[in-house]
Amino acid sequence: MLKQRVITALVLLPLMLGMLFWANAWLWAAFSGLIALLALWEYGRMSGLSAGQNHRYLAATALFGVVAYAGGWALPGMVWLAVLVFWLLIMPLWLNRKWTLKGDWQAYSTGWLLMVPFWFALVGLRPDQEAATSLLAVMGLVWVADIFAYFTGKAFGKHKLAPAISPGKSWEGAIGGAVCVAVYMILVWRAGWLAFDTSWLGAVLIGLVLTVVSVCGDLLESWLKRAAGVKDSSHLLPGHGGVFDRTDSLIAVLSVYAALMALFG
Repeated sequence: MLKQRVITALVLLPLMLGMLFWANAWLWAAFSGLIALLALWEYGRMSGLSAGQNHRYLAATALFGVVAYAGGWALPGMVWLAVLVFWLLIMPLWLNRKWTLKGDWQAYSTGWLLMVPFWFALVGLRPDQEAATSLLAVMGLVWVADIFAYFTGKAFGKHKLAPAISPGKSWEGAIGGAVCVAVYMILVWRAGWLAFDTSWLGAVLIGLVLTVVSVCGDLLESWLKRAAGVKDSSHLLPGHGGVFDRTDSLIAVLSVYAALMALFG
């Protein structure tokens, strides 16, 4: 398992960084669309959609993405506001109530609310190669939060964060991850890698909000898997599970970050 994880990481990391820093705009949009569609395919399988429903769902979503990119569409402010409401208000309630999806209109609409803003965020936050560093800085926040939450939780975790959803997560781990994100955001702010002007305190506060969102994204995907009775969203990435497994927190954080930029940036 460890060997598979390492080999897969050694393939995916250069591919991701290469696309991020050197792909032109349309190739980056296509690459981002592939990531979003693969995650949506895995989501559809876990949310009760049949194979036929899922195929039509993916085809319609892909067609929308092509038309949207060709037409230079941008999501309206009301959609970005809905993204914020979803992740900051509805998602905590969802996790608390442990709602399930059964392949109906709620499954379709939730999938689009997850993946469409995620794709628009990837494309909009990286319009050219020069913006790659700022986008990578936001992605780095997710990885810092996840890595340090894991090690802090292993060392000090005693109080479970959401035992019915993800038994391995603890409050101590989440706090440790948040502290490390605060330090990370100060370093990013000092390096000038943020795509907006703010004080160091503002950078820290934004980082803490995004850390909470990151945890919610991870817990949502964990709950979808638990409700569907599966361990991984798929087996596309040997040793790592599926694309949704690897992007759950990124989907949440980049969507909320792009929404904040669109509404207040």
